[in-house]
Amino acid sequence: MPSLDLLATFLEIYRTGSLSAAAQRLGVTQPAVTGQLARLEEQIGEQLFVRSRHGAAPTPRAAALAARVSPHVDGLREAVGSTTNEPPLRGTVRIGGAAEAMTVRVLPALAPLTGRGLVLRVTLGLAQDLLVELDEGRLDLVVSAVRPTQRALLAVPLVDEEFLLVGPPSGVHTVDAERLRTAPAEALAALPLVAYAEELPIVRRYWRSEFGHRPTNPVALLVADLRAVLAAVEAGAGISVLPRYLAEPSLAAGRVVQLHHPEVPPLNTLYVATRRGTPVNPALTVVRDRLIEAAAEWGGL
Repeated sequence: MPSLDLLATFLEIYRTGSLSAAAQRLGVTQPAVTGQLARLEEQIGEQLFVRSRHGAAPTPRAAALAARVSPHVDGLREAVGSTTNEPPLRGTVRIGGAAEAMTVRVLPALAPLTGRGLVLRVTLGLAQDLLVELDEGRLDLVVSAVRPTQRALLAVPLVDEEFLLVGPPSGVHTVDAERLRTAPAEALAALPLVAYAEELPIVRRYWRSEFGHRPTNPVALLVADLRAVLAAVEAGAGISVLPRYLAEPSLAAGRVVQLHHPEVPPLNTLYVATRRGTPVNPALTVVRDRLIEAAAEWGGL
C-alpha cells in the first residue's frame, strides 16, 4: 500500500499540474518529488502523469486515484495538524465552468478549501449560459472560455488553453504525408470530424486561424463533452481539435496523433469572472485568489 507521503506528493502534482510547483508547495527539491512519483508509479504499476514542457498532465488512472484518495489524505493532514493554520471559511460559493476544465484542473485546485469549511456548489455548462447566470446573481464566479460582454461583470485572464488537431493513428495512414505537410486542410478534407456542437465552435476557430476558412469535412459525430470527443477520436470516429491538457496523455500513449504542427499554437484565454460592486465575500475572494494562484502553477492548458 502506498504511504501517505507518496500519496500527498501525488496530490500536489495533480493539483498544481507541475512537479516543480509541487516541490515548491511541499518545501522539498524537485528530484525528491520525481523520486516519490517514480516509487508510487512502481507500486501501482501504471504511469500517472505525462510530463512535457507544459507540466505534468494526469492520465485517467491519476484522475481516478485523486478522486479516491484526496478526501482521506486531506482529512488525515487536518487531523494531525499538518495543514497550515489558515482561518476557517464560512458560507457557500457558487461556481460555474465547462465540465472538462472544471474536472481536470479547477475542482482539484479548490477541493482543499472544503477542508476549511467552505461549501462549493458547482454548475457545469456553456460559457455564455453561465455568464448569464452570473450576471443575474445565480452564480458567484464563472471560469469562462469567452470574455464577458456584460458591463456588470469583471473578468480577469486566468490561463491560456492550447489547441491541437488530432486524429486516430489509423487515419494518418490514409493521408499523403507530403500533402499533409504542404496543404493540410486539403489533405484532411475527406476525414470526418468529431465535434463538440453543431456549430463546430472549436474546430471552426482552429480552421479559420490556421487555414483561413471554415472546415469542409463531413461531420461524423457530435457530443457536448470534450472528453467524449477524445474517446471517439481514439476509437476511430474521425479527427478533432482538443485542448492540450486533455489530449496529451492520449498523444503520449499513441492512442491519437497530432496531425498539424503550427509554428504558433492556437490559444484561447480562460477568464475568471465575478460581478462588480457586490459586497465583499471573504470566501469568494479566497476561491478567486486560489484559482489565480493555481493557474500560475499550471503554466498553460
